[in-house]
Amino acid sequence: MSEENPVRLPDAATVEAVLDSLDPASADAALAPALASAFPGFAFTTAAIDDFYWRGDARTILAADGARRGDHRAWVERELEALGGDLTAFWNRHRGSGEKFAEWRGASVFAFAPTGPGVADFVQISLGREIEVLAGPVVDPDYRPYSADDLLDPSWVRREAEMDGPVLSGPVYRLRGRAGGGLVHMKSFLARRARIEREQRQAQRPELEARVIREVGPDGARDTPFLDANRDWFDFVPRENRFFADWERSSACGHRIFDHWSFDIHDLEHRGRREIGFIPRPLSNPAEQLLVKDGVSVHRLMEGIEAIDAEMNLPFAWFFLMTHGHWVDPDVGEAIAKSLRAGRVRLPDRDAAVLLGWADRRYLF
Repeated sequence: MSEENPVRLPDAATVEAVLDSLDPASADAALAPALASAFPGFAFTTAAIDDFYWRGDARTILAADGARRGDHRAWVERELEALGGDLTAFWNRHRGSGEKFAEWRGASVFAFAPTGPGVADFVQISLGREIEVLAGPVVDPDYRPYSADDLLDPSWVRREAEMDGPVLSGPVYRLRGRAGGGLVHMKSFLARRARIEREQRQAQRPELEARVIREVGPDGARDTPFLDANRDWFDFVPRENRFFADWERSSACGHRIFDHWSFDIHDLEHRGRREIGFIPRPLSNPAEQLLVKDGVSVHRLMEGIEAIDAEMNLPFAWFFLMTHGHWVDPDVGEAIAKSLRAGRVRLPDRDAAVLLGWADRRYLF
């Protein structure tokens, strides 16, 4: 991002206009340059995530000769209505008709652009890269449908990440995560996350001031005010903010966080309560998980974390993978923290401080 003149942050309407303007034949290569052109001063990079999905809201019916007959749901409902809702008649009419349906399948792509030197100074745009695939016949040719839902949500076709069905159109890019997460300035998001947490906890103050914890012992029952037992209740730091703060004070700080992680963000109202947060998603994964197994020494675990850091080309990468919870078992962090305190192993001082802080108050995604 240019520091010479103020520039406006990307907005959803302009992003969608950029996506609509992309030619499928060159969309992959043109995406980052097109975003940079639409938002002068921003240097965009993109990264794909292996999270194959398919959409149930945009299927199309095709006749045997390939002619499009319109929306899949509307067509099924119309055909069923014409047959008085008779599923057997529908099945017999269409199982040999050669009619098929197409659906959109895709995977996530994230676009990033720095806005300053800080770890959270960047914009993230959450996208879906989708292709339209000729999925299969409109009915299962071997089994009669049990309900209209079977027809509306076809389960008899193969859906795999390879997307090996004939491609009809695409790829196209779509803005995803419209529940507050499609287009985010991370520094602003983290400030909002912390503020909402504070406000929600402060709103509980009257209730918590009246709450007690009853403990029953040999000398009888004793009531302890809840806030006396939880003196740091109003100083709670959300895990999202801790993730970024730990990156900034660890050996990873020399690397841009968005070169290694993307963030599935949500910010919405649910049952009258504001729910805001993210799940971090690594842009690459180690070849193997690191687990605590019976009899394994802490020194073998240290070899394991060093191997992960080397593989990821990122110091302290293992720690952030551990907070994500899949590739590195949190028990690995507990074991290393215990050995750090006992003086049996060493980490760089800054990383040791982060790990010990995590061990004192764990957070996981």
